Amino acid sequence: MNEILDWLLGTVQSVDPVLRNFLAGLAIFLETSLFVGLVMPGDSVVLVASTGVSEFADFLFLLLAVLVGSAAGESVGFAIGRLFGKRIRASRLGQKIGEKNWQLADSFVQTRGGIAVALSRFIPVLHSLVPVTAGMTAMRYRTFFRWTFAACLVWTCLYVGIGYAAKGAYQSLSDNLKFGSLIFIGIIVLFLIFAQFAKKKLSKTALRLAEEGEAARAAVAGGELISDEGPK
Repeated sequence: MNEILDWLLGTVQSVDPVLRNFLAGLAIFLETSLFVGLVMPGDSVVLVASTGVSEFADFLFLLLAVLVGSAAGESVGFAIGRLFGKRIRASRLGQKIGEKNWQLADSFVQTRGGIAVALSRFIPVLHSLVPVTAGMTAMRYRTFFRWTFAACLVWTCLYVGIGYAAKGAYQSLSDNLKFGSLIFIGIIVLFLIFAQFAKKKLSKTALRLAEEGEAARAAVAGGELISDEGPK
């Protein structure tokens, strides 16, 4: 199995670093800006690209490429929402995404603001919808970018770091362990299981926060209505 993994890692590493890192940054850019992430998860591309890193300088290069691609994609999504949000939501594509998902994204952003922007980076579907939805609200771009950049930085370090660490562990142990490839596969599989579990937990948290926020808004609106009308 070590021979097969050596071949796979060698194939990824043989790709020109500039091209490999550009493609990783482009994949994550498209994921967050043009709804591509709904059909092709950019995190898989980033994870594969990180296993081809050969030296620390290349690691930093990939880290920068993915961070820039992610932040730029979120920013373009925000701009799309600001300029064309309502039309996209009413379009055929918007209807395929589902009104329930749009309503969740809208409630999450309207009630939680920047926290919703940051958390959505780690949640399936919402990471494509929230930037657009935020652009449709009164949220300032400066506020949006501050929250999304922090989330993109954490996400980038996590995904690029785990692929790089898994490859490093394999290279250190493959000469001494007959099944060194199992170490590599185990690290990746455990990370993917953890990521899937975390995404589900965050999705439930987002739903709960959105519902609590809506309930609070309704209570405030009800109190204002009673105050305006006076006691009966």
